[in-house]
Amino acid sequence: MSLPARGPDIPRAALWMTGAILSFSSMAVAGRAVSVELDTFELMLYRSVIGIVLVVGLAGLAGRLGEVSRQRLGLHFVRNVFHFTGQNLWFLALALIPLAQVFAMEFTAPLWVALLAPLILGERLTRARALAALTGFAGILIVARPDPMALEPGALAALGAALGFAGSALFTKRLTATQSIVSILFWLTVMQAGMGLVCAGIDGQIAWPSAAAWVPLAVLGVAGLMAHYCLTSALMVAPAIIVMPLDFLRLPVIAVVGMLLYGEPLEAAVFLGAAVILAANLLNLRTELRPR
Repeated sequence: MSLPARGPDIPRAALWMTGAILSFSSMAVAGRAVSVELDTFELMLYRSVIGIVLVVGLAGLAGRLGEVSRQRLGLHFVRNVFHFTGQNLWFLALALIPLAQVFAMEFTAPLWVALLAPLILGERLTRARALAALTGFAGILIVARPDPMALEPGALAALGAALGFAGSALFTKRLTATQSIVSILFWLTVMQAGMGLVCAGIDGQIAWPSAAAWVPLAVLGVAGLMAHYCLTSALMVAPAIIVMPLDFLRLPVIAVVGMLLYGEPLEAAVFLGAAVILAANLLNLRTELRPR
């Protein structure tokens, strides 16, 4: 006799995503602090090296290094290409536009998840998902307020980051079927350290961080791993289409942080656009949770 399939554990997913929210917000502040000294590829290189030390050290202390597997390396690589691209664009956007606008644009990631899930996870593209994507696109236009004569590089970078994070989340969901969190985080840090080294060294110059820069770099390394640990844990207990919209509480938090630390205004258009994007995601979420 077969047991009934377990449904998504939304309370546990929400708890894990709370940790991800705090980690990503810490990364935004630290990333902006060190971006005046290092380019995005150098940021990713040093952050990933710190991540390798943390993953190997903590997994070794816990006796879990044996969980690192060389299976599905191709899938790990594709996942990390998506994430490496998205993370670099995210750091670039942090230096160009207000923090709240970066996060609002990043919230389109669940809509990209809905559109890409049929291709990557074999899920069906429903009319509700298509409607949610169109509604979310309207929210993007409100947040970015694009000028057809002069496209804003920071907004484009933030939108590209959202697409990269969506691909990363979907491939992470595929990896969680056969890989442990330790294995996913190990290959995340190792592969992205290699990507960062290659990209940062293309011009033949890799800047060495100053003593002051190591503090935000350490925050990036720790918070980055915690964010991925929390996100991966959430994806293990609930589908990607449910997990990603839980991230929306980041916007009011980072808007206040941007106002207090950098004097960034609380723009009504950003919150209005984010509300439209949130409504699109809630529409999609409601459809996903409807009993079949």
